[in-house]
Amino acid sequence: MEWGFVHKAWEKWTSINVGSSTGEPLKAALLINYDPNAPSRLLSIIAEQEGINAVPTEVSQFVDFVKRNKLHSENFTIGPNQYVVTSIHENCFCARSLTTSKPAGEGAIIMQTSAFLLVALYDGSIGAASRAMVAVDQFAWQLGRRNL
Repeated sequence: MEWGFVHKAWEKWTSINVGSSTGEPLKAALLINYDPNAPSRLLSIIAEQEGINAVPTEVSQFVDFVKRNKLHSENFTIGPNQYVVTSIHENCFCARSLTTSKPAGEGAIIMQTSAFLLVALYDGSIGAASRAMVAVDQFAWQLGRRNL
Protein backbone atom coordinates (compact mmCIF):
# COMPACT_ATOMS: atom_id res chain seq x y z
CA MET A 1 0.00 0.00 0.00
CA GLU A 2 1.28 3.45 -0.87
CA TRP A 3 0.40 5.08 2.44
CA GLY A 4 2.08 8.37 1.52
CA PHE A 5 -0.17 8.69 -1.52
CA VAL A 6 -3.32 7.85 0.48
CA HIS A 7 -2.51 10.38 3.21
CA LYS A 8 -1.70 13.14 0.71
CA ALA A 9 -4.85 12.44 -1.32
CA TRP A 10 -6.94 12.39 1.90
CA GLU A 11 -5.55 15.72 3.09
CA LYS A 12 -6.22 17.39 -0.26
CA TRP A 13 -9.69 15.86 -0.61
CA THR A 14 -10.86 16.67 2.94
CA SER A 15 -9.63 20.27 2.72
CA ILE A 16 -12.05 20.83 -0.17
CA ASN A 17 -14.96 18.51 0.73
CA VAL A 18 -15.24 18.15 4.52
CA GLY A 19 -16.16 20.89 6.95
CA SER A 20 -18.86 22.86 8.62
CA SER A 21 -19.18 25.72 6.13
CA THR A 22 -22.02 25.64 3.61
CA GLY A 23 -19.70 25.15 0.64
CA GLU A 24 -18.49 21.70 1.67
CA PRO A 25 -20.67 18.72 0.78
CA LEU A 26 -19.64 16.60 3.79
CA LYS A 27 -19.70 17.26 7.50
CA ALA A 28 -17.38 14.34 8.31
CA ALA A 29 -15.48 11.50 6.67
CA LEU A 30 -13.81 8.35 7.90
CA LEU A 31 -11.38 6.09 6.05
CA ILE A 32 -11.14 2.54 7.40
CA ASN A 33 -8.56 -0.04 6.36
CA TYR A 34 -10.71 -2.91 5.15
CA ASP A 35 -9.94 -6.12 3.34
CA PRO A 36 -12.93 -8.49 3.27
CA ASN A 37 -10.64 -11.35 2.27
CA ALA A 38 -8.24 -10.93 5.20
CA PRO A 39 -8.39 -13.36 8.14
CA SER A 40 -10.98 -12.31 10.71
CA ARG A 41 -8.30 -11.91 13.36
CA LEU A 42 -6.93 -8.89 11.48
CA LEU A 43 -8.78 -5.85 12.79
CA SER A 44 -9.86 -3.02 10.58
CA ILE A 45 -8.39 0.24 11.80
CA ILE A 46 -9.12 3.89 11.31
CA ALA A 47 -6.72 5.11 8.64
CA GLU A 48 -7.95 8.73 8.56
CA GLN A 49 -10.82 10.77 9.94
CA GLU A 50 -12.02 14.34 9.60
CA GLY A 51 -14.92 16.03 11.39
CA ILE A 52 -15.59 12.99 13.58
CA ASN A 53 -13.85 11.27 16.48
CA ALA A 54 -14.62 7.63 15.83
CA VAL A 55 -13.39 5.09 18.35
CA PRO A 56 -12.02 1.64 17.45
CA THR A 57 -14.86 -0.29 19.12
CA GLU A 58 -17.45 1.70 17.17
CA VAL A 59 -15.54 1.13 13.93
CA SER A 60 -15.22 -2.58 14.72
CA GLN A 61 -18.99 -2.86 15.18
CA PHE A 62 -19.57 -1.00 11.91
CA VAL A 63 -17.14 -3.28 10.03
CA ASP A 64 -18.93 -6.31 11.49
CA PHE A 65 -22.20 -4.86 10.15
CA VAL A 66 -20.65 -4.57 6.67
CA LYS A 67 -19.19 -8.09 6.82
CA ARG A 68 -22.54 -9.62 7.83
CA ASN A 69 -23.97 -8.15 4.61
CA LYS A 70 -27.50 -7.88 5.99
CA LEU A 71 -27.73 -4.27 4.95
CA HIS A 72 -31.52 -4.07 4.62
CA SER A 73 -32.33 -5.99 7.79
CA GLU A 74 -30.05 -4.30 10.33
CA ASN A 75 -29.12 -0.77 11.42
CA PHE A 76 -25.68 0.62 12.17
CA THR A 77 -24.27 3.40 14.33
CA ILE A 78 -21.68 6.00 13.47
CA GLY A 79 -21.02 8.73 16.02
CA PRO A 80 -24.22 9.75 17.79
CA ASN A 81 -26.56 8.58 15.01
CA GLN A 82 -28.17 5.30 14.14
CA TYR A 83 -28.64 4.71 10.40
CA VAL A 84 -30.86 2.58 8.19
CA VAL A 85 -29.72 1.60 4.69
CA THR A 86 -31.86 3.19 1.99
CA SER A 87 -30.13 2.02 -1.18
CA ILE A 88 -27.46 -0.46 -2.21
CA HIS A 89 -25.27 -0.06 -5.29
CA GLU A 90 -22.40 -2.02 -6.80
CA ASN A 91 -19.63 -0.67 -4.57
CA CYS A 92 -21.47 1.54 -2.10
CA PHE A 93 -24.58 1.92 -0.02
CA CYS A 94 -26.47 4.92 1.29
CA ALA A 95 -28.22 5.40 4.60
CA ARG A 96 -30.35 7.93 6.49
CA SER A 97 -30.22 8.70 10.17
CA LEU A 98 -33.05 7.43 12.34
CA THR A 99 -32.04 9.54 15.32
CA THR A 100 -31.34 12.98 13.87
CA SER A 101 -32.88 16.14 15.26
CA LYS A 102 -32.12 18.13 12.10
CA PRO A 103 -35.20 19.04 10.05
CA ALA A 104 -33.59 18.16 6.69
CA GLY A 105 -32.10 14.97 8.09
CA GLU A 106 -28.64 13.43 7.95
CA GLY A 107 -27.21 10.82 5.67
CA ALA A 108 -24.24 8.56 5.10
CA ILE A 109 -22.58 7.15 2.02
CA ILE A 110 -20.32 4.14 2.48
CA MET A 111 -18.10 3.24 -0.46
CA GLN A 112 -15.81 0.21 -0.62
CA THR A 113 -12.54 0.29 -2.53
CA SER A 114 -10.12 -2.63 -2.74
CA ALA A 115 -8.43 -1.66 0.54
CA PHE A 116 -10.73 0.82 2.33
CA LEU A 117 -14.22 1.67 3.46
CA LEU A 118 -14.94 5.36 2.99
CA VAL A 119 -17.69 6.65 5.28
CA ALA A 120 -19.01 10.08 4.29
CA LEU A 121 -21.53 11.90 6.48
CA TYR A 122 -23.66 14.81 5.32
CA ASP A 123 -26.53 17.01 6.46
CA GLY A 124 -29.61 17.43 4.29
CA SER A 125 -31.74 15.57 1.83
CA ILE A 126 -31.67 14.87 -1.92
CA GLY A 127 -29.52 17.77 -3.14
CA ALA A 128 -27.05 17.30 -0.29
CA ALA A 129 -26.90 13.57 -1.00
CA SER A 130 -26.06 14.24 -4.64
CA ARG A 131 -23.21 16.62 -3.71
CA ALA A 132 -21.95 14.11 -1.14
CA MET A 133 -21.95 11.29 -3.71
CA VAL A 134 -19.93 13.39 -6.15
CA ALA A 135 -17.35 14.08 -3.43
CA VAL A 136 -17.15 10.39 -2.47
CA ASP A 137 -16.80 9.34 -6.11
CA GLN A 138 -13.93 11.78 -6.59
CA PHE A 139 -11.94 10.34 -3.70
CA ALA A 140 -12.68 6.74 -4.68
CA TRP A 141 -11.55 7.54 -8.22
CA GLN A 142 -8.24 8.88 -6.87
CA LEU A 143 -7.70 5.71 -4.83
CA GLY A 144 -8.76 3.57 -7.78
CA ARG A 145 -6.03 5.08 -9.91
CA ARG A 146 -3.58 3.42 -7.52
CA ASN A 147 -5.76 0.30 -7.00
CA LEU A 148 -6.22 1.04 -3.30
